Amino acid sequence: MNVLILSVGTRNKVIQYFKKTFAREGKVIVTDMSNIAPAVYEADKFYQVPRMTDLGYIDVILDICKKEKISAVLSLIDPELSLLAKHKEDFAKLGVMVIGSPYELCERSLDKQEMYKWLVTNGYNCAKSYVTLSDFYTDLANGTVDFPVFVKPVRGSASIAISKVYDKDTLELLFNHSSDLMIQQFLNGQEIGADVYIDMISGEVVSIFTKKKILMRAGETDKAVSFKDEKLFALIEKFASDSGYRGQIDIDIFDIDGNYYISEVNPRFGGGYPHAYECGVDHMKLILNNMKGIVNKKNIGAYEENVYMMKYNEVSVRKI
Repeated sequence: MNVLILSVGTRNKVIQYFKKTFAREGKVIVTDMSNIAPAVYEADKFYQVPRMTDLGYIDVILDICKKEKISAVLSLIDPELSLLAKHKEDFAKLGVMVIGSPYELCERSLDKQEMYKWLVTNGYNCAKSYVTLSDFYTDLANGTVDFPVFVKPVRGSASIAISKVYDKDTLELLFNHSSDLMIQQFLNGQEIGADVYIDMISGEVVSIFTKKKILMRAGETDKAVSFKDEKLFALIEKFASDSGYRGQIDIDIFDIDGNYYISEVNPRFGGGYPHAYECGVDHMKLILNNMKGIVNKKNIGAYEENVYMMKYNEVSVRKI
């Protein structure tokens, strides 16, 4: 039961966890476009591949699947999720399971405005979002939104090119110099991260880990503390059921005066997942079970509260 993990970059811990879980079951094969991506040296085998946007990229990945007798494939970066989902049938012909969500959901997660519209339509609390200055100014005038706001690309990830804006002049400057931007209401509350696994076979939420974020760095959780709330677990289960996500997902949520607001959804392992694993929430095992055709049993909130995660830098030195 060999697994192929794409675009591993600096996700050393994730690869270490896969290696531990798959130790007696199969090999962990990884790819990256760089041979100095540190996580590649944690795997059983590494392939240096072209950029995912290059012509013929998917054929390179399919060839690796054939050569290494891969049973399942997943990616650790957002843009590649849609590519894998789009070619799900090509992988299936080789007996390879794509661990991830359907194509339309991967695309919705990338497009923040589409996600906003879906959340509103389905009755979920979320930050008000605008793609035109005129719509924002209308709500600004009637008092339903106020500065500060976030300005960000409609499609993007890792908190790249996000600005916190306090006035109209700055807002208009950004919109005059960039296209495909959106304005998002600033949610002033406790930010929460949820690591969720939706069984690939049953479609049921089988695992949830939640943490209160204490410090963020480059769009990732740097410090956090585990906690539990049955109300939040129920919301996450309903959201997953309504939306149709599959496999591993990472949800950003805000607690504002006791009400939960869904911010963003990443249908992959998030940068804060090691917190969940170190608290005993092993989603690699859930993936392995699905690869074997085993439906995972529901086991939500199986971890201790008040366990802190603190990230720190490490160095890997290699002669290549």
